[in-house]
Amino acid sequence: MWRGLWTLVARAARGPCRPCTRQGSGTPAPGSGATIFALSSGQGRCGIAVIRTSGPASGHALRSLTVPQDLPPARRACLRLLTDPRSGEPLDRALVLWFPGPQSFTGEDCAEFHVHGGPAVVSGVLQALGRVPGLRPAEAGEFTRRAFAHGKLSLTEVEGLADLIHAETEAQRRQALRQLDGELGHLCRGWLETLTKALAHVEAYIDFGEDDNLEDGVLERADSQVQELEVALNAHLGDARRGQRLRSGAHVVVAGPPNAGKSSLVNLLSRKPVSIVSPEPGTTRDVLETPVDLAGFPVLLSDTAGLREGEGPVEQEGVRRAHERCGDPSAGPPLLTRARHQHHLQGCLEALGHYKQAKDVALAAEALRIARGHLACFTSGGGTEEILDIIFRDFCVGK
Repeated sequence: MWRGLWTLVARAARGPCRPCTRQGSGTPAPGSGATIFALSSGQGRCGIAVIRTSGPASGHALRSLTVPQDLPPARRACLRLLTDPRSGEPLDRALVLWFPGPQSFTGEDCAEFHVHGGPAVVSGVLQALGRVPGLRPAEAGEFTRRAFAHGKLSLTEVEGLADLIHAETEAQRRQALRQLDGELGHLCRGWLETLTKALAHVEAYIDFGEDDNLEDGVLERADSQVQELEVALNAHLGDARRGQRLRSGAHVVVAGPPNAGKSSLVNLLSRKPVSIVSPEPGTTRDVLETPVDLAGFPVLLSDTAGLREGEGPVEQEGVRRAHERCGDPSAGPPLLTRARHQHHLQGCLEALGHYKQAKDVALAAEALRIARGHLACFTSGGGTEEILDIIFRDFCVGK
C-alpha cells in the first residue's frame, strides 16, 4: 500500500519544476535546486506521522498548505489547519515546525508536518506537497546526504546514524551513538593533526634545511610523531573486527550428535520453542535459524540435524546441510563501512612504512601526503561518488 502511495506521489510531482532560491520569507524564486519531501516516520497506521521537507521551497510549501499562511516562529511547534493548495479542501489539523537554514538537520530550510498517522491523511498531505512547484519526492538517504554535503555530519557520523537506525540490540545502539556523537571522527582528526605536524616539519626541513634559523631535531620530531601514530593505528586496526562483529552480528551453528541437547539449547537461548524436542533421534532434519540478543550482541542461531549416517534421503539431506553450515559459519560479506575504515587505515600505515624506508627527504614528504590523504578520506569520503552512493543507499526514504 505504502509503495503504491509513494508511486502516486511521485507521479503528482512530475512535470516542470520551478526551482527556488532561499529567502527568509519562504517565498520561492527561480534559479535554485529542488526541494525534497518524504514520510520520515515509520510506515503503517500510527498515532502521529512525520512528513518533512528540505530545500529552498520549504517555506513556500509550509505556507501553501497551512491556514493561516504565515510561517510559524522558528523551531516552535504550532497547530495549523492543513489544506490542499489547489482545491482548498481540508486535509488534517496538525502540528507544523519551521527550521530555517542553516540551523536545521540538513543545513537547508526545512519544514515538518506532524499529522495523524492514518493512510488517507498521509496520502493527502504527500500528494498535496507533490503539487507544490519546486518539490519532488526524496530518494533514500537524501536528507542525510544533504546534511553531509552541508557539513552537518561527517562521513563517520553518517555511518553511525545508519547503524543507529538499524540497531537491534543495546550494544549496537550504544556503539552507533558513540560514532554518531563523533567519537570516531574526533579520534581520526587527532591522528590527522599529528600527521599534519609531521609533514610540516619535513616540509620545513626541505625548504629551510640550509637556514641556520631552523631548529635542531626537526626530522627527529617528525619521526617520533610518525612512530606514535603507527602505534595508535595498529591498536585500532587490531580492535576493528570486534566492532564489525557487533554491527553485523555473529552466526552460531549448534552442531553435534543426535539427542545431544542442541534443540533444547536453541530453545533456551531464544526463549521460544523454535525446534521440536523429542527423545527420538533425527527429529531436526533441516537448519532452523532464529535471531537472538545475547547480552546486547546480535546472534543468529542455527539448529542443525544430528551428525550421523542418515536413515533416509530427507535426514541425509539434513545432515549434509549441517556439515555445510559447520564448514563456514561466518560466511557472508563484511560490512562495507568497516571495510572502508580498515582500507584507509591500512593504506595510511603502508604509507608511513614507505616514509620510514625513504632515502630521500622529498620521497618521505610524499609518503606523508599519501598517508594524510587516507586519513582525510576516513571522514570525508574523498569525494568518491561511488562510495558515497553505497553508504547512503542503505538509509530509508525520509532520512
